[in-house]
Amino acid sequence: MIGFIKKLFRSDPVDEPAALEFEYKCFKVSVKPRKVDGGYGVGGMISKEIDGQWLEQPFIRADSMASKDVCVEVTVNKAKMTIDQMGDALFSRSGHR
Repeated sequence: MIGFIKKLFRSDPVDEPAALEFEYKCFKVSVKPRKVDGGYGVGGMISKEIDGQWLEQPFIRADSMASKDVCVEVTVNKAKMTIDQMGDALFSRSGHR
């Protein structure tokens, strides 16, 4: 039973370039769906230049879709929502200001 649960939540990074890259509110987002059993999981990288230094924050969500195209679309929306909610706090040690 535990093996089934582990397999259900296991994911492997997709060894491909970013499916989509875009800028949003001075943040750079790389959409990188990851393979999960039966589909693709939401994930990517959010980065921003702060004080002359590029900072990166990976993000992964539990959502998964059968279609890679749908996953890319959902990932774009989730990345924008994360940026709207957290802003530069994405890069702080505590996760908030």
